[in-house]
Amino acid sequence: MAQYEEFTIDKGSDVAIELHLEDANGNTKNLLNHSVEATLKKSYAADTSVSFTSLIANPPTDGVATLSLTNVQTAALDTGRYVYDVNISFADSDGNDIIERIIEGRIQVTPNVVDPRS
Repeated sequence: MAQYEEFTIDKGSDVAIELHLEDANGNTKNLLNHSVEATLKKSYAADTSVSFTSLIANPPTDGVATLSLTNVQTAALDTGRYVYDVNISFADSDGNDIIERIIEGRIQVTPNVVDPRS
């Protein structure tokens, strides 16, 4: 089962969320040959979504992944609550894609008074 976390994002700011992943036994998760995908939506039923840029740190055996959004992406978001989830995937020894949801939750996008790009 995925862990639940809430975050706050300031509209118009660059955002980076660093995840330190562990396996079921509490050991650092080895992310060798894994990929990470994270998506943000206004609601679960929304047709449009925003994809985070995801990066697995080197070495992947450290179990660290970073999700990011640019200030352009966050400036385009309406203020309010969003839902998100993060999946990791890899191909097993038989070539089957194994997908695991590792974290999910809500993100609050807060407004700003001054556009930081002006």
